[in-house]
Amino acid sequence: MRVVCLQHVEYETAEAIATWALERGHDFETARPVFEDYPSLDTFDMLVVMGGPMGAYDDASYPWLVSEKAFIRKAIDSGRLVLGVCLGAQLTACALGGSARRNDVREVGWFPARLTPVGRESRVLSVLPREMVVGLWHGDTYDLPAGLETAMVSDACPNQAFEARDGRVVGLQFHVEWTPEALEALAQRHGEWFEEGGPFVQTREEFLDPGDALGRGRELLFRLLDEMETLR
Repeated sequence: MRVVCLQHVEYETAEAIATWALERGHDFETARPVFEDYPSLDTFDMLVVMGGPMGAYDDASYPWLVSEKAFIRKAIDSGRLVLGVCLGAQLTACALGGSARRNDVREVGWFPARLTPVGRESRVLSVLPREMVVGLWHGDTYDLPAGLETAMVSDACPNQAFEARDGRVVGLQFHVEWTPEALEALAQRHGEWFEEGGPFVQTREEFLDPGDALGRGRELLFRLLDEMETLR
């Protein structure tokens, strides 16, 4: 299988997803849509769309978002597997006909997310535990188009995951792909979020010391990707 990752900024990488792909004998390639042309649809089987500090709704400030959402839609309509993470989930929701907006509060740190009844019956997301501690770093959320319902929720955000096209399209607002290096990079780049605080914003120390949640997240990421792979 050939996996292409759209990476928006240098510190929001898909290193763990690349590790999964290489361990499974798949090809993995990173594209930078902000600066490069999009890959041809016939060059990949799975599209991964990563995070970034921009808003999925901010087309005026980031005009390339328009073409990226159109590209994601083409990938979906062509039957490619699509996994969106954080900003990538919001862009994927928009590509499906939904929208993105500010969430009521920021979520920064490690908090539980729960499968909804829809999630527990879903094709792919049902392989995850009914409740799990996930990494979160976002101030935005998405609204799903008519016909789709949220698959996971948290106390601070009703949209933590969704599934479409019988599991071929998955969006995760949370992070199970983080590495220790990714945590350090986020804390360094956007440390003001800790200072500004909020009811669902942990301290820098809590964020950088997630215990076994990081390793557990990678296990669950691999489980989810293995399930998606069966659909190609």
